[in-house]
Amino acid sequence: MKKFIQIAFLLIGGALGFVFLPPLYELLHLSSNPWLDNPYVSVALGALLLFTLSFAFSDYFVKLITWMEEVLFKVPVGDLLFGTLGLIIGLIVAYFLGFAIDSIQLPVITEVLPIVLSFVLGYLGFRVGFKKRDELLQLFTLRGHNAKKKANEGADVPEIRGSYKLLDTSVIIDGRIADISETGFIEGILVVPQFVLTELQHIADSSDTLKRTRGRRGLDILKKLQDERMTKVEITEEDFEDVQEVDLKLVRLAKKMGNDTQIVTNDFNLNKVCELHQVRVLNINDLANAVKPVVIPGEDMQVVVIKDGKEHNQGVAYLDDGTMIVVEGGRSYIGQAITVTVTSVLQTSAGRMIFAKPKDD
Repeated sequence: MKKFIQIAFLLIGGALGFVFLPPLYELLHLSSNPWLDNPYVSVALGALLLFTLSFAFSDYFVKLITWMEEVLFKVPVGDLLFGTLGLIIGLIVAYFLGFAIDSIQLPVITEVLPIVLSFVLGYLGFRVGFKKRDELLQLFTLRGHNAKKKANEGADVPEIRGSYKLLDTSVIIDGRIADISETGFIEGILVVPQFVLTELQHIADSSDTLKRTRGRRGLDILKKLQDERMTKVEITEEDFEDVQEVDLKLVRLAKKMGNDTQIVTNDFNLNKVCELHQVRVLNINDLANAVKPVVIPGEDMQVVVIKDGKEHNQGVAYLDDGTMIVVEGGRSYIGQAITVTVTSVLQTSAGRMIFAKPKDD
């Protein structure tokens, strides 16, 4: 890279010498020298001067280019593409404005203002394209979808409706999202951020057998979701390098994608974080609790007490769906099937808990 920069300095120096040295000779009253009148001499002097300077500045240019490469490699391809398109549009607008400025015929403004406009409009175009990438993508996607819908009018083509649904790691590993999606209860596009997929891959490569099994299950669930016709699954490269926690990255991505974006999770803590940040969230546990059979205080049910409770003389039983039943005074019934009477029901996003007492009490 250093040699390339030195060669570039050599070529640029030759070009600058050819353009600027002859007027300099006239300013210094050296134009009468026949040796300096030769344009090849001006090119050689300019090239030699900048080539000499390259030994002092080439290391700084190498560091600058290396830093720019590292920055560009971290930026998603979509951001670069739309930023570049915005830059091109800004430069085109500045070019056409230059024609209008030329008609003014003011000595300084006519020469300087087009250059300033090129920098300003080019920068603004790049920033707008970079920041508004998601909105532009949605605009093009919507137009493409409407065109496809008109072209296939009358055909049995499933329509993608609803908003974006961001999936976190826990809900993918859980697996119930695939069954829910298959029934058609979740509308819109399921979005899996690359940082969630990376975390899932780390879990699948874990040395712990249980974690490795859960990670591979999560990858299988994603494959199942992609194979379904009911749901469209997208993987986004969007990332936030300044944030380490995956949950906070999800929250920031949801805010960036718009108010219609929802995070799908079964993580109780992430649910609370989303509420604090005013981000819409769909909790799979809430859905599961909502479709469980309703248990009314005073209702009798048959359960098997399997272990002690946390409090004195309590016993614990479970329903077929995993709901925990705390039986007051049920410690003496451990291992037995008894009839209990429901006294109260506690419902939270973390799950449902039923409190009961033996019927003969």
